[in-house]
Amino acid sequence: MKQRVAIARALANSPELLLMDEPFGSLDAQTRYLMQQELLGIWNLNRKAVIFVTHSVEEAVFLAERVVVMSSSPGSVKSIYPINLSYPRRLTDAAFIMLREKITSDIAAEVG
Repeated sequence: MKQRVAIARALANSPELLLMDEPFGSLDAQTRYLMQQELLGIWNLNRKAVIFVTHSVEEAVFLAERVVVMSSSPGSVKSIYPINLSYPRRLTDAAFIMLREKITSDIAAEVG
């Protein structure tokens, strides 16, 4: 409920850009999924720009139109992936899985 209130409060001022830093990180899997659906619904209604920071590649591919991978040190943009999948997205679609794996490999190469 706190996450819903925080999103509503942020949208109340009708900002041009919504910054979200790990907003669903502390939620259980079911609530996280519900909040992702809620965010997509809100975004679909008002089409505000959202910068969404997450460590979950799956969440990034599920929500985003573009995923930006950062380098470890110094922190800079390493790669940008356009996500050309239609909504609603299914975690089991082959294209979704392929993108998730490609981004995950890119991150693993940075760490390894």
